[in-house]
Amino acid sequence: MSKLLSILVAAMFAVSTGSVYAATHAKAAAEKSEMKKEEKAPAKKAVKKVHKAKAKKEMKKEEKK
Repeated sequence: MSKLLSILVAAMFAVSTGSVYAATHAKAAAEKSEMKKEEKAPAKKAVKKVHKAKAKKEMKKEEKK
């Protein structure tokens, strides 16, 4: 009976420890993806700004012709 109790206690410890590690990894993954989204937003704006400036230059060149 004591062996069964020992096995149950060890199993509960393993499950609880595993869930704690899984929760911390999930939290870290969520923070990482959030950081990537924040980094991409300014980059997209910068790319749009560059394309817009190029389009303006092309329009001015066409107007001069």
